Order: sequence, then C-alpha cells, then structure tokens
Amino acid sequence: MITKNFGYKKLYIDGKLLEAKDKKKMDVICPANGEVIAQVAEASKEDTINALIAAQKGFKYWSNLTLTQRTEWMHKLRDAIKEKEHELRTAMVYEMGKTYDGASEDIEGILNGLEWYPNAMKNLREEQIPDYEGTHTHKMISKPAGVAVAYLAWNFPILNVGFKLAPALASGCSIIIKPSEISPLSTYIIGEILHQIQFPAGVVNILAGPVNGVAKVLSTSKIPAVLTMIGSTETGKKVIADSTTSIKKLGMELGGNAPFIVFEDADFDKAIDLGIALRYGNTGQVCVAANRIYVHRKIYDKYVKSYVEKVKNIKVGFGTKENTDVFMGPVATRKDRDRMFSLVEDAINKGGVLEYGNTIPADLPENGNWIVPTVISNANHDMDLFAKETFGPVAGIMPFESDDEVLELANSTEYGLASYIFTNNHKRIERFTQELEFGEIQINGVKYSIYLPHGGIKNSGIGHDCSHLALDDYLIKKRVSIAK
Repeated sequence: MITKNFGYKKLYIDGKLLEAKDKKKMDVICPANGEVIAQVAEASKEDTINALIAAQKGFKYWSNLTLTQRTEWMHKLRDAIKEKEHELRTAMVYEMGKTYDGASEDIEGILNGLEWYPNAMKNLREEQIPDYEGTHTHKMISKPAGVAVAYLAWNFPILNVGFKLAPALASGCSIIIKPSEISPLSTYIIGEILHQIQFPAGVVNILAGPVNGVAKVLSTSKIPAVLTMIGSTETGKKVIADSTTSIKKLGMELGGNAPFIVFEDADFDKAIDLGIALRYGNTGQVCVAANRIYVHRKIYDKYVKSYVEKVKNIKVGFGTKENTDVFMGPVATRKDRDRMFSLVEDAINKGGVLEYGNTIPADLPENGNWIVPTVISNANHDMDLFAKETFGPVAGIMPFESDDEVLELANSTEYGLASYIFTNNHKRIERFTQELEFGEIQINGVKYSIYLPHGGIKNSGIGHDCSHLALDDYLIKKRVSIAK
C-alpha cells in the first residue's frame, strides 16, 4: 500500500521557519493514490511582503560578502543537502510521482549548481574596452542586481531550485523562491535545511501560496530587481505583465514543443531509444520532451512498429526506492491525466491511429492519476497533440517526405526551446543547424549539464538556465572610464 506522511512544513522567511500569518495550510496530494501526504504553510499577502523586506535586508548583507565567503556557505548547503538526499528524493516521489531513480537528477542538479557556480563567478573576467583616442582606459565590471524572485515549475522540484538558487547566490543576490502548489514539499524541506545550518537570514526565502496572495504581490513589488521562472508560456506572460511597476531583469524558461526528426540514414536503434526516453521519462512531463516525432517515410512503418513494441515494455508504477524496475509513474494531477485522454480523442477524431495505450492500468490504485503510455501514429498538425505542448505520456508520430517539408513543419510552432535531429548527412546537419528556430539543437544524441546553456527563443523564453550565461540574469554591468 502507498502510505507515507511527511507531516507539516513551515514557511522559511528571514532565516526562520514560520507559520503563515493567517494559519492557512495546503494539502500535498500524492498522485499515485490521491492521499494527503503532507501539509505546508500557505503564505498570505502579509507573509509575502515580509519575505520581500527580509530579502532586501538579506541582499545588503550577502552582496557585501566576498565570493570566498559566499562559496563557503554554498558548500555548507551542498553538504547538508547530500545528507538529506534520501528524504528529498522520497519527497519528490510522493509529491509528484517521480521515480526514485529519476529524482537523482534533481539532486545532482542542485549539488552541481552549488559546486559549479562559485567557480563560474570566479572565472568572470572584466572586459577591457580600447580607447581609440588614447585619452582614457575603460572596463566593464559586474555587480549583483539585487533581490531575485524565482517561480518554479512542479515537474523537477529540486532541479529547478538549483537552476535558480545557485547562480543567484554566487552572483551576490538574495532570492525568494516560490515553488508550485502541486509539489512544494521538497522545496520546503530545503527551507528546513537552510534553517538547520543557520544560513544567513533573508538571503533565501521560501513560500508557496495562491497567485493573488503571493505571485502577484512579488511581481508587482518594486523591491525585486530580477524575476526569473520555469513554467508555462501563459504564466510567463502574466509575470511579465505584472512586473511593469518597475524595470526588472527577466529570465524565463517557458513552454516547449520539441520536434524529434528521424531521417532515413539515422542510427535507427538510438533514434528509437531516445525517442522513447525523451517522451516518457518523468512521465512525459518535461519541457524538452520529444513532443512531435517526425520519421522519414522510408523507415516510418518500421519505426512505428519498433517504437510501439518497446513502449509496451515500459513498467508503470509507483517508483519508490524499492521499485527499481518502474520507469514511468503517475501523471502529477488528475486534471492533466484527463487532458491526456482528451488529446488522444482529438487525435483519433482527426485521423490519428491509436497504436497502444490510452487506458488506465488495472493493477494500480484507482484514485491515482495513472495512464498506460500511449502512441498515436499518422499524427498531423491539426491535432492538439502537435499544436500544443503535451506534457504527458502520449507520443505522436508523423511521416515526412523531404527535408524542406520537415523543416517547415518543425518550425511551425510558437515555441522554440529544444529540437532533435538524427541523420549522418553533414550538409543536412549544417542546414538544419542554421534554419531550425530553436534555442537548442541536439544532433544524433542528447546531453544536458550544468555547464551547457539551456534556453529558448520565440515564446519559449528569455535568457538561459545553466552555464555562465545564467549569471547574466543576476548581474548588472557598469562601465568604468578613467581619464589618463
């Protein structure tokens, strides 16, 4: 039986673990069985204002520390998170259905960030600007921008914390972190860890709550210098609109609709395996998931047959530490699970062929958000499955005839985050590298790392997570000119 209770978790504001001012609490629901597995304090408007004031004071302290001092604190936090790894991974399994093995990616993300960003900051070099008249010397220096606010998506609860927390702290910014109400538990545990190690007050603040009581208050406040988020494009637009009470730096990692293009000369087995991993990993709830799979007509039938046979072997279940054979857990919410069925119905009505799935597993808790991994062939761009970001375990596969056709199809989206192509034709690689309208183009394989830029174009975002480029969101540049 799936039962566990993590108890009650408090807000983390100004170095303290606090009840919400109005004593409100939010239930955290396990998507595997619909049970309440924790409660967290639900921040009020007053709590949010207090967090802004605390972060303002925290910035004054933190920005005046040396990088060496900030690094010592970041490494202390890193070590404390390592000690709590099992608790954090388990919390993610129960709050959003991630597998225990999959949750290791979250832990590695935050640990790598806390290790890597102090070095990235250390390696920043002042830009020297030549003076063509010989009358001055000029340089550009970087300074921390101020208070940052980070809105986080629910699909990678701790990875997303790491993507924002680490560059903010290394740069000298304080930060307010607002996790999603769907999966706030593990982030609140980070607050407990910060309190345990007596991290400097106000530098990091963690609270979740309703949009009008928390997000709108944060975004419209004139205190933050930086608003950064990971989430949907629609939410990003709202945050940007609310931000205009003052001029703020914006960093947005938003929705995706990634094309996954397989040419007739591709490494077939690799294109199958990665096509499945990038569609059903994390139950398909990934912004860089293979959302639209295009396969050349010459190998289309073979590809669909192989793809379906491998999908049939995906083990669906509750991916606790003991269940190592589970690859795919439940969808995070019942609403999103039901949306998967709607996507399939729409696809079939528009000519798609249901190859496998679209059922609820019979051997799993009926109150959970379960669905069998699903494959639709004969997909097309009239379907919501291709027009929108799926964010779930339903794959659509479409044949194509030519390079020109698939390039036009791939680019026919408002999104521009990740894209994938599989071919050994070097001229084709060069052309698609230049003409695909995506912030990331991955060829014949996939790699993500803390040192590799992750960002989108068009409606998929502004700026970058990961790499030295992420520091740009938290730093301001000053020109210093000295007369000779």
